[in-house]
Amino acid sequence: MSNPINILEQYWNHTSFRPYQEEIIQSVLDNNDTFALLPTGGGKSICFQIPALIKDGICIVISPLIALMKDQVNTLKRKGIKAMAITSGIKYNELDAMLDNCIYGNYKFLYLSPERLQQDIVKHRIQQMNVNLIAVDEAHCISQWGNDFRPAYKNITLLRQLQPSVNVIALTATAKPKVIEETINALDFISPKVFKASFVRPNIAYQVIHSEDKIYDLEQQLKKYPGASIIYVRSRKMSVDIHNTLERKGFSSTFFHGGIPTKDKQDRLYQWMNNQKEIMVATTAFGMGIDKSDVKTVIHINLPESLESYYQEAGRAGRNNEDAFAILLTNASDEQVLKNQFINSLPSIDDIKLVYRKLCNYFQISYGEGELTTHRFNFSEFCKAYDFKSAKTFNTLKLLDRNSIIKLSQEFNYKTKLQFIVSNPAMFSYLETHKQYNTIVKTILRTYGGIFEHQLAINLILIADKAATNEKEVIAVLQKLQKDGIVDFLFSNTDSEVIFLQPREDDKTIHRIVNVVEQQQDLKRFQVNSVLEYIKNDSICKSRQLLHYFGEESDKKCGRCTVCRSDNISKENIDFNTIKQQVIRALEKQPLSSRQLVEQLPVEKTKLLKIIAVLLEHDVITTTPANTYKIK
Repeated sequence: MSNPINILEQYWNHTSFRPYQEEIIQSVLDNNDTFALLPTGGGKSICFQIPALIKDGICIVISPLIALMKDQVNTLKRKGIKAMAITSGIKYNELDAMLDNCIYGNYKFLYLSPERLQQDIVKHRIQQMNVNLIAVDEAHCISQWGNDFRPAYKNITLLRQLQPSVNVIALTATAKPKVIEETINALDFISPKVFKASFVRPNIAYQVIHSEDKIYDLEQQLKKYPGASIIYVRSRKMSVDIHNTLERKGFSSTFFHGGIPTKDKQDRLYQWMNNQKEIMVATTAFGMGIDKSDVKTVIHINLPESLESYYQEAGRAGRNNEDAFAILLTNASDEQVLKNQFINSLPSIDDIKLVYRKLCNYFQISYGEGELTTHRFNFSEFCKAYDFKSAKTFNTLKLLDRNSIIKLSQEFNYKTKLQFIVSNPAMFSYLETHKQYNTIVKTILRTYGGIFEHQLAINLILIADKAATNEKEVIAVLQKLQKDGIVDFLFSNTDSEVIFLQPREDDKTIHRIVNVVEQQQDLKRFQVNSVLEYIKNDSICKSRQLLHYFGEESDKKCGRCTVCRSDNISKENIDFNTIKQQVIRALEKQPLSSRQLVEQLPVEKTKLLKIIAVLLEHDVITTTPANTYKIK
């Protein structure tokens, strides 16, 4: 079973590799330091998992993404492969036992965040492990010019000191040549083997549609390209709203965001993966580690924050190599919204110093103290206490997290929990005399099975929504039920936790990261401006624009994007007067909107709007109070 293809067939049920996978795996098995750039859908994880299974010992995987670590560990476990992830919130004695299992328990994979390499116990135990490979996922994070640079990634070189004879594989989906070079140098590669797959996705048509009514245009695109779809949105509320709108219009959809209960996430993912629901409306975190090959369309309602993230998200379409569509809907207000969210909300150095100082005060941490202390944290209360604006404050905390000053965990370790501690008949007897609690109690019973037998984590917002009330009312009812001895109710009003990774030194702490912060912010401005250039540039093929951004040049047009399609229409030399007459004949029958004209006539929207403008200018047609056009 030492042959890679046999391992692939046994554990993944595939009989052939994707491009570059076999060569990368062989390079790793030959003990080479290896860099692998495989764009989204290229199957990066197999490139380190298969050689690690062939070799004797354990593979250490460094990843910054807790959700992805957990997902990969669960996937490996389902295949019967022993794997573990050491994430935040683990007590010292648990950590001690887990690391022992890695030495003596025949585990094949240990997933770690780069911050864990700062802990003495972790470093000491890694020295005792039989490590067969070091895999660095999201390797671009080690470069100061990489998307989402994390200084903690510099700690990875410690592994090379702890296990000097073990080779390293670095993997990423998006990296420019400068980032690749810096990553290879930072990881101290010796005679590296570099594999770079092309960023060309010839089966994906990249389309930018200028839309004054995104919901209408969204509906038209879904009708035009039926099949499995992902609609990316910026907020949790928008994911729910658009899902509800699509359901009302007869589409089969569901929604996904970080705030829904785990079981609901699993159910919705299962429905979508198995085509029981055709459309997934999701926030941008959705999709990592999910390999659904038949996604026909990926639609962005909001502008992405970078072309790196856009390419990754768009690349979830068409993994079966059939025709697919990546559609970005944009209007005149999007530019300012994007700048407000990602540029204007960037904190200054003074902002960072202030928020850090107030955070220390909020938890009453004395100067020189606080290192590795953990605190339950209510973000809204913190902003309210110091009159901070939430967007800029959140960006500041994330920046402090990225630069290893704090660890901001939104894993919701502290959950609101509930258990009914009386019998079912006793509870219904109680409701006979307290009918005002009927709706909320029955909603909970229908939502959470086993709540009489076990203490379960509950979602107060979900209960409030289902019971058509508000969260405050649900809490009040549960507190009354607890007082009356009906339930055991553990209420948590925190939404995250903060771990201080360094002792408090106020401005000195921030001075150490000033240069890195300024560089990160320059990169963010560049990324946002690149997105705006991409949506505005209607003269160069969209596929070529993306390739150029990632340092890959091509003279070949894709022939399928909005720019190429527009060029094709002009080349067809459709007679302007013919279309003009078609518009006039249609309006002679009845007043019509531009939307209705697009639906009726065989002409591109942009060309039609130009014809309408000419007809208005020459007083051939006029507008009506109902925003339609009619013959004058």
